[in-house]
Amino acid sequence: MSSVNKVILIGNVGNDPEVRYLDRGIAIANFNLATSERGYTMQNGTQVPDKTEWHSIVLWRNLAEWAEKYVRKSMKLYVEGKLQTRTWEKDGQIRRKTEVVAENIQILYRPDEYRNMNANREVEQPVAEAEVPENLTLEENDIF
Repeated sequence: MSSVNKVILIGNVGNDPEVRYLDRGIAIANFNLATSERGYTMQNGTQVPDKTEWHSIVLWRNLAEWAEKYVRKSMKLYVEGKLQTRTWEKDGQIRRKTEVVAENIQILYRPDEYRNMNANREVEQPVAEAEVPENLTLEENDIF
């Protein structure tokens, strides 16, 4: 039986994408995405507060370049991709980080300031599928 590694998130961008280029000219972008669950009141009157989860999003190649142009803090995005955990050693300690490697992104909502920015020109549609390099290993100094 095969397995599935699929993540679908709808949330708000927490920071503008940080984009950089690896030696081979490959673009890589990182940003955080917040998803929230509404709080509620239990039958006994106990208040359960809102809960926000922060997700690290990674984009490669043409999808990273697209995000550099169009994705901004506070936009609402649909993100589809897969989970990937990286492990590295720093200062003698093993560190791990789980990220969503995005394969598809769609802008669902732009705050007014970004809508007006693109009012007089046609906005590109996001790339449907990203080219994600297989078995790419990042060095410690590639992590940001």
